[in-house]
Amino acid sequence: MARVLVFAPAPTLTVTIEDLHDDADVHVHVGGQGVWQARMLTALGVDVVLTCTVTGEVGRVVRHLLDDEGFEVVAIERQGVSPAYVHDRRGGERVAVVEEDGERLERHALDDLYSATLREAAKADLVILSGPDGDDVLEADVYRRLASDVRALGTPVLVDLAGPRLEAALEGGVDALKVSHEELADDGRVDDGDDEAQLVAAARELHDSGIGLVAVTRADAGSIVVGDRGAWRVSAPELEPVDTRGAGDSYAAGVASVLAVGGSHDDAIRMGAAAGAVNATRRGLGTGDAEAIRAIAEQVQLDEIEEED
Repeated sequence: MARVLVFAPAPTLTVTIEDLHDDADVHVHVGGQGVWQARMLTALGVDVVLTCTVTGEVGRVVRHLLDDEGFEVVAIERQGVSPAYVHDRRGGERVAVVEEDGERLERHALDDLYSATLREAAKADLVILSGPDGDDVLEADVYRRLASDVRALGTPVLVDLAGPRLEAALEGGVDALKVSHEELADDGRVDDGDDEAQLVAAARELHDSGIGLVAVTRADAGSIVVGDRGAWRVSAPELEPVDTRGAGDSYAAGVASVLAVGGSHDDAIRMGAAAGAVNATRRGLGTGDAEAIRAIAEQVQLDEIEEED
């Protein structure tokens, strides 16, 4: 069985209030990008280890919830304010009641997290570098060092990052990249995130810089992918979404699940697109039925984009 390490520096305690027969139905979970990726990988049958920090009183709750997820957890305990949010969705849309990004990782906690990540990376088939919700929790240069050091251990790196964290990781070197069209626009790599030609050019440029597989997600427009065999437009069956949050993380997890076993780029992208599509039909972020995902992956279309296009 493939083993994937997910670097999730600061998981978030999530409290969501739903409506159940006119009563408040309160759901308490642990979330954040890396947790949602690890959850989907576990659903797909991958052996997952997640390295993270847990902070303060909220962190004790987060650790308990992580232990129930079904993947291995290596957690560095520290004091301070933990990432957390409370969302009220009784009206159909998410309304933020409380949102806390958490405090910056201090030097000792960061050192311990970094060492734990390198130790686990040496035993993994692939590493996903994900980010915390808050911009100030972790300095971007950590991603440059991690990307470089993990690859020095001979372990491939997939990143699902944006902004300074992405730029830092690219400097360190990565093997696969998942990024959204909005993030490419925000980072100034394209002028118009809705212009397919610009997105393809940006993806080709990233691939030419040494990234083996580049996937640009475009919400319900399907993704654009550039790999060693060329460029493709990717389209999955149009399923009616319930909640699109976490779909991109599920996409990255689906891709990682195939790359970790040495699968082809084609199969990795089909699995990623299917995982993202299925997750969007559910209220649970980073969740999905493995058999449904595999069945839908067989229907994902890859249409080649010629160079002159």
